[in-house]
Amino acid sequence: MTDLHLHPSLREPAQSSKAWPFEEARKLVKRYPQGKPGGAPVLLETGYGPSGLPHIGTFNEVLRTTMVRRAYETLTGGAATRLVAFSDDMDGLRKVPDNVPNGDMLREYLGKPLTAIPDPFGTHESFAHHNNALLREFLDRFGFDYEFVSSTERYRSGAFDDALRNVLRHNQDILDIMLPTLRAERAATYSPILPVSPKSGIVLQVPVTVVDAEAGLVSFEDAGQTITHSILGGGAKLQWKVDWAMRWVALGVDYEMYGKDLTDSGVQSGKIARALGGQKPEGLIYEMFLDEKGEKISKSKGNGLSLEQWLDYGSEESLAFYIYREPKAAKQLHIGVIPKAVDEYLQMRGTYPAQEPDKRLGNPVHHVHAARGEAMPATELPVTFGLLLNLVAVMGADASKAQIWRYLGQYVPGADAATYPELDRLIDNAMAYTRDYVAPTLNRRKPVGGEVSALADLDAKLAALPADATPDDIQNIVYEIGKNEAYGFENLRDWFKALYETLLGSSAGPRMGSFIALFGVDNTRRLIAEALA
Repeated sequence: MTDLHLHPSLREPAQSSKAWPFEEARKLVKRYPQGKPGGAPVLLETGYGPSGLPHIGTFNEVLRTTMVRRAYETLTGGAATRLVAFSDDMDGLRKVPDNVPNGDMLREYLGKPLTAIPDPFGTHESFAHHNNALLREFLDRFGFDYEFVSSTERYRSGAFDDALRNVLRHNQDILDIMLPTLRAERAATYSPILPVSPKSGIVLQVPVTVVDAEAGLVSFEDAGQTITHSILGGGAKLQWKVDWAMRWVALGVDYEMYGKDLTDSGVQSGKIARALGGQKPEGLIYEMFLDEKGEKISKSKGNGLSLEQWLDYGSEESLAFYIYREPKAAKQLHIGVIPKAVDEYLQMRGTYPAQEPDKRLGNPVHHVHAARGEAMPATELPVTFGLLLNLVAVMGADASKAQIWRYLGQYVPGADAATYPELDRLIDNAMAYTRDYVAPTLNRRKPVGGEVSALADLDAKLAALPADATPDDIQNIVYEIGKNEAYGFENLRDWFKALYETLLGSSAGPRMGSFIALFGVDNTRRLIAEALA
């Protein structure tokens, strides 16, 4: 791991940095001005409910929390921290997700703990084990430093037993907090404790009477019979707001962020944590990611963008870059945002080396690479991702990677996969994106009116260019033609749009000087000839 964030030049400007990870980290500094008692590491937690497949919203919490963790370490000169990724895998399955196989089989297990339900994919010990494995796989892929904690393991091993006894001692205090927030029908059957039925294995939601708090005994009705039952050693779990609070207290959590939709839950869990003798963690309430329709992403609906989908069409760094931006603002998360995110990441990375330390801390790429535990990449790519996409699109979906590299080698002498391995990966992304999303929409129209003469003029001027013409030289020619009143363009935008639609088959496109230089003057003239034919 490279400690990019611990460079001595960063600690002083970090104290006043307005980048949101530092604003969040200063909450922890205020919580422990002299450091956590006994030299204990500050504990940051993220939560995951494995009732559905993990998606980028899940990844988001771990990434952003890691950014806060690294910012805290910068502020304190490397104070000890831990990050726990907690899976609520003892939760009862409430509904069958839409995006998993064997739904009928899962319906037979409704109400049972997720770790007691067979894996519908047939690859793991249980449904929860399958989803937990997916979570860990993509956290590991990004290089996160975290500790995975299973709710089931904690409950069943007895690690939470003392905390459960504490909940029973404060059962009435918790009811006094929760009952006023519930509708009358729900309040009539509410209990902080959810016993696991010894008969059916279902996580029950029934009224519970505390029999002996120290022994962990409660009584409740199960299948028409009142029984006394131990909640210790996995005999029960807690209602999730109570569970959240218990976890904060039992684990000593100092920081946890959560979505805006959990604002009220966070308030109630904070009150319960205080009733249990603990303290609510610091945290950020972030806005939600939305799908392309503006709807909240849901694990059970599966309407979110998966990590695998993003990585098919964009880089890991671009994903982290997109997630970093404006956590308190809702933004859409779908395939269409990927190309811009890739280029904005590369652009911001290009500015980093020349920036002063205070400006570096405000640059999103600092937080991206600090979270990954790696040094800032030094390579600057010779083309943008947008330009690469246009090249691949005009070459056609059947173009090979070797053909694309030949074009790039003409544009940048000596460019190849060995020299630019990052660009080599982006070519794969561009080929996939073009194949799946660009090629099906391309439609080159015929030029009309003054466009015909303008294209003919462009062809003639390109033919007269010297062999060493630069992209700027070509761009100047394009500008001059667009400004020529004889061709009837109201503005340059109309001329560029005509070029994109007649030559590339799209309503938007690249800087034409750079594109023509990359694609080649002769190849561009061939496109013009095809358009004018």
